Amino acid sequence: MKTILKVAASAAVVLMIAATAAQADVLENIKKSGKVRIAVAMGSPEYSYVDGDLKATGSDVETARLIAKDLGVKLDLVEITNAARVPTVQTGKADMVVSALGITEERKKAIDYSVPYATLSLIVAAPKNVEIKNYADLAGKRIGVTRATTNDMDITQNAPGAQIVRFEDDATLITAAVSGQVDIISSQSAVLGGLNKKRTSNPLELKFTQKETNLGIALPKGEKPLQDWLNNWVKTNFANGTLRTVFKEFHNRDLPDDLTSR
Repeated sequence: MKTILKVAASAAVVLMIAATAAQADVLENIKKSGKVRIAVAMGSPEYSYVDGDLKATGSDVETARLIAKDLGVKLDLVEITNAARVPTVQTGKADMVVSALGITEERKKAIDYSVPYATLSLIVAAPKNVEIKNYADLAGKRIGVTRATTNDMDITQNAPGAQIVRFEDDATLITAAVSGQVDIISSQSAVLGGLNKKRTSNPLELKFTQKETNLGIALPKGEKPLQDWLNNWVKTNFANGTLRTVFKEFHNRDLPDDLTSR
């Protein structure tokens, strides 16, 4: 019986090693296949959206194009929702995610990140006549957020008395705010700008800034060659100004000088 158990255990170990080897080295697989699958959640103003010519663009989309170019492979842009960003990496449906994904300790348990390549300002906005100065003022108020974002996590943690209404992506959140389904939102500054272009009669204004979040390129756990390549790529293109120029073109603000060392 012991012999059978030992054989079974050995077989299980072999299968685990084989499975790991088959999944290992995403960077090598990218180069062999001649394409890189980069997931982006579309509908986030300035980061990833469709322009007037129906072309995908934004700072994250252009960053994805630069990564593919420097890898020397074709870009396969995988369009997803915000809530699918972490699962998409975990399940291997994309090689990486470049999609305004904040670096958090909770997410680090499930995925790995590159060094920060951009930032995102988390804000609470509401009409002018609504008095909100801090998290405590959200108690009893109905506030819209995009599901599974840093905003969602932050409001859930810091405003337990708020009535949180969750939407699947930024585009749906914007539509809800424009149509009056919600008048208070927690989102990022670029979303507020895009929203007010459509909500002209009663625009929302910044009430307070929750925090500035560092954004990282997400990749599967344990893919050190890919992580090393991305870290070097981000640092090089930040230092030579490429990433800073791309970000400023879409967001009209500069990235912090110390970003990649955070």
